[in-house]
Amino acid sequence: MSKRLSSRCFKVAALCAAVVIFGPALFAQQGKWIDLAPFPEPHEEVIGQAANGKFYVFAGLVSAPVWQPIGIVYEYDPASNKWTKKKPMALPAHHVALTELNGKIYVFGGFTGVHSGLAAWVPENNAFEYDPVNDSWKELAPMPTKRGAAVAANVDGKIYVIGGATTAPGATNPAIHPTYAQRVLNTVQEYDPKTNTWRQRADMPTPRNHTAAAVVNGKIYVIGGRIGAAFIAASSNLSNVEAYDPVTDTWSPPLAKMPTARSGLCVGVYQNKIYIAGGENQDFFQHTAYHSFESYDPATNTWTIMPPMAIGRHGVAGGVIGNRFYAISGDVQSSGTGIAVSTPAAAAFEFAK
Repeated sequence: MSKRLSSRCFKVAALCAAVVIFGPALFAQQGKWIDLAPFPEPHEEVIGQAANGKFYVFAGLVSAPVWQPIGIVYEYDPASNKWTKKKPMALPAHHVALTELNGKIYVFGGFTGVHSGLAAWVPENNAFEYDPVNDSWKELAPMPTKRGAAVAANVDGKIYVIGGATTAPGATNPAIHPTYAQRVLNTVQEYDPKTNTWRQRADMPTPRNHTAAAVVNGKIYVIGGRIGAAFIAASSNLSNVEAYDPVTDTWSPPLAKMPTARSGLCVGVYQNKIYIAGGENQDFFQHTAYHSFESYDPATNTWTIMPPMAIGRHGVAGGVIGNRFYAISGDVQSSGTGIAVSTPAAAAFEFAK
């Protein structure tokens, strides 16, 4: 056997060994998925946030026959396994960015409405504080940039809104649509709840939207998403990972890529590791919703493949409470088919103790 062939065989064997590691035995050690009470009002483009020991689901979108923002708010109580409908969003919108700080949930931007009789996505710059305890909304100073499909995260009492999509430079049309020019953003803006003010921060190296963001040890990790457009059919998915340090206002070099390039995903943090579930991809041959569940360890810059969700979906609401990662509702195939395929599926991955 030649040295070159021997080397190739060794590499194949090593790859096979790596695949074997992620078999059923290891999956069982990592934890398991359990079913929860079904989500009462299934939609795509819902987004989730944990606060005060409960899980909240916001937004929602009806895509067919026209795009219609729903603006729902639901509360899930893990103790009783029950859903409660709350007051609707102050501004019904889809593809909003949100994060939690001191028991309040902050909601930024998103897309609304119809423009000139054409169903389209109108980027907004509205900002709101939602108080889960009082079920009340308060309007805040608007973002400097109108955008949807961005992400938000908080570090040391400041909130950072990152990326997203908006209208093209110089555009006179206030909306985006698959037939309109549009712009994917690398914009980073910091909001200070104490002063109700905004300031610009260092741009993200890779413009992206429909991405995920999570905080570990004071740094914001931005993972996956799409580039080229806000709409999946006109864009390309990313597996890129970049980290932002608010203290130094700098971005890291590219980090280890996510195993599955995808957008429209959800995220949560457990024991300083970041967990990513769901997402979508679309090309000439397929409209795919992923059931992938993968974890990233910032300490070692490595990824681990986790037990997948039973149902693949995108636009899914996710987050962590205690030792559970929640994945709620979403669509079971990639957008654009004209068929309503939202699922009431509500599940949680219980991490092994």
